Amino acid sequence: MPGLEGFIALHGVAGLVGAAAAVALGGFAKGVVGFALPLIALSLLGSFLPYDAAVALLIVPMLVSNLFQTLRQGIGPALGSLRQFWRLNLVLMAMILVSAQLVVALPDRLLFGIIGTAVTFFAASQLAGWRPRFDLRHRGRVEVGVALVSGFFGGLSGIWGPPLVMYLIAVNLPKTEMVRTQSLSFLLGSAVLFLAHLHSGVLDPVTLPASAWMTVPTMLAMFLGYQVHDRLDQRRFTTLTLAVLVLSGLNLLRRAIF
Repeated sequence: MPGLEGFIALHGVAGLVGAAAAVALGGFAKGVVGFALPLIALSLLGSFLPYDAAVALLIVPMLVSNLFQTLRQGIGPALGSLRQFWRLNLVLMAMILVSAQLVVALPDRLLFGIIGTAVTFFAASQLAGWRPRFDLRHRGRVEVGVALVSGFFGGLSGIWGPPLVMYLIAVNLPKTEMVRTQSLSFLLGSAVLFLAHLHSGVLDPVTLPASAWMTVPTMLAMFLGYQVHDRLDQRRFTTLTLAVLVLSGLNLLRRAIF
């Protein structure tokens, strides 16, 4: 495949096949529940790739999959979500741009430890039935806080879903609107992450073509996930996905510790 020779030279055919399988699993989960592509894929990619290479492979698939998911109901509803959550998305994008520059400066073990802790806490707390609540009069300040935390982790890892999803659960958005809103935030963040990592060097002549090719298994698996989402009870699949996320987070912690 043109554009993949450099990646194969560094990580082998097994690395390429493993990366495709990792993003496909993440894409399937995204189709079923609307998120979790980077959460699942990064934990798997981090088992056999350097951290910066794992992050790079996810950037283009995230951008394309979130664009599709944002526009699934059309451009009008997407613009409505953008107007409703403009503050959240503006702060999120700014924070991603800043923290993305730290990827090449911080050690892999620290980054895996930070993300592994966050993922494990989020998924385990949701499985245990905890749902965050707050006074809606403070919604603006809560949005800014959520965006700062999400953007910080997003710039470091490409993962900013957990705090964002917890916030959208707390404001009780309907399922379709929630998936569209979180996908819009993921889309905007992905665009900023793409530009930021062109500057940081994480996306380079080797990783950028490889990331573009990873879009193929991601989208195919996401469409399969849509078939499951449309036919079976989502709560069961949400529970299953959260269980997978706990295992994924523990795997990241294992990488950080050992």
